[in-house]
Parts: sequence; structure tokens; C-alpha cells
Amino acid sequence: LKGVYDPEIPVDIVNLGLVYDCILEDDSENEGKTKVQVKMTLTAPGCGMGPAIAADAQGKIMSLEAVSDAQVDLVWDPAWNQDMISEEGRMKLGMM
Repeated sequence: LKGVYDPEIPVDIVNLGLVYDCILEDDSENEGKTKVQVKMTLTAPGCGMGPAIAADAQGKIMSLEAVSDAQVDLVWDPAWNQDMISEEGRMKLGMM
């Protein structure tokens, strides 16, 4: 998911702190494959790019050979804030 970006911010969604949860589950119907469920948020609830960012994340996950299914849910709790940005993200944004 470090290859997924909000088009308005030059930092990936992982380093922005937008990914809250990632659950991997063995897919009993597809031996050797994994189902992935991600919960992520956006920097602002009104961001019109939200569906596109979530779809990009889902596409990146589905491109992995070992993945049989991926679901990316946008959530709003807890609300995102700048404290969630990683040190690497802060450096890229010139916040350090």
C-alpha cells in the first residue's frame, strides 16, 4: 500500500497514517490464497478522491499473486489527524 497516494499529497497512504487495519485470512476455497480486508481513512471526510484512492488500494492488493480477494473499507473513526503521519512522511512533507 506504500504505492497508493492521495493525488494531492506526495506521501503514500501508509506513511500518512491512513491505513488503520489490515486483516489477512486464509481462503479455504482457494488453497494457498489469502483474503485481505483493509480499513483506511482519508485526511478529510469530504475528500472527493476517497473512492478512487480506495479502489487504487484494492487494485494494488489484488495484484499480489497470493491474494484471492481484497476489500477496502473507508472508515471515519478515529478521525485522522497529523499526529498519525510517520516520521518518513513528515520528512517528505517538510514537517521536521
